[in-house]
Amino acid sequence: MQRKIFILLIMCFFCAFGYTQEFRCSVNINYQKLQSTTQQYETGDIKIFENMKRAIEDFINARHWTNLELEQNERLDCSLNIILSQRSSATDFTGQISIQLRRPVFNSNYTSGLFNYIEGNNDFTFSFNESQPLEFDPNSFYDNLSSTLGFYCYIMLGMYFDSFGPNGGEPFFEMARTIAQTASTSGNKGWKASDSQKSRYWFMENHTNSAYEALHSVYYYYYRLGLDMMTKDQPIARQNIIQSLKYLQQVHKKRSNLLSVTQFIDVNMAEIVSIFTPAPADEQKIVHTIIKELSPINVAKLKDWNVK
Repeated sequence: MQRKIFILLIMCFFCAFGYTQEFRCSVNINYQKLQSTTQQYETGDIKIFENMKRAIEDFINARHWTNLELEQNERLDCSLNIILSQRSSATDFTGQISIQLRRPVFNSNYTSGLFNYIEGNNDFTFSFNESQPLEFDPNSFYDNLSSTLGFYCYIMLGMYFDSFGPNGGEPFFEMARTIAQTASTSGNKGWKASDSQKSRYWFMENHTNSAYEALHSVYYYYYRLGLDMMTKDQPIARQNIIQSLKYLQQVHKKRSNLLSVTQFIDVNMAEIVSIFTPAPADEQKIVHTIIKELSPINVAKLKDWNVK
């Protein structure tokens, strides 16, 4: 009931403003690696990559992904980079995709990283035909490019709305699940648990498995009750961030080395250091203990803290 009320409030809130689509995404197509392969590109081929960039930006930015209508300054600020490494035909490519999502912090000019992820090398294969529009339906598989883009759009929406309300991202993670299940029969790499530990499957599984339910509270406590509160009450904000790390610890105890836990630490570690370096020693000790358990490799970044 609480989740339904939250979604309803969000819908009512945004209905009071001018409307636009959900994403403000910049796209980069890096084709430099193709120079060192047998499928070198000609000067005229650069137009193909420019059209690919434009088609992907239009696919993400011009589409309505939800029932919500967002104000211009509420659009999700993200960037997507595709590094092409192979070209097996005029329309068939292999490469690597990386995505960054940033979230504005309330009452400040600061933006915090929410999602920053790069897939395994050569895990992304797709076809792109300039003469054909990108078609998409969560319940149908048209091609690997549109399904992959749609999947990550819903993952980003899920994280974004989780960061504003308790389990606010649930419907979007469920959409990502539908896309992944539909695409898993296509034979393309990245949609099955057995493909790799960094496959798209695991992001979907981490956010829809009830065993890891505390993961959703991580985003809410860290961003909405933590960062958004920093200009109002820093001690309370820090306590809420500590609580978010405790929720992350709960998830870790369910299963170690979970992809979403690793991703959260990687994205927010520098920010956590910055927030707690001037904090009281007792707070530093709690954070140090949690980080040591979740990500021992990052403990060295806390070397200046007053922890005994």
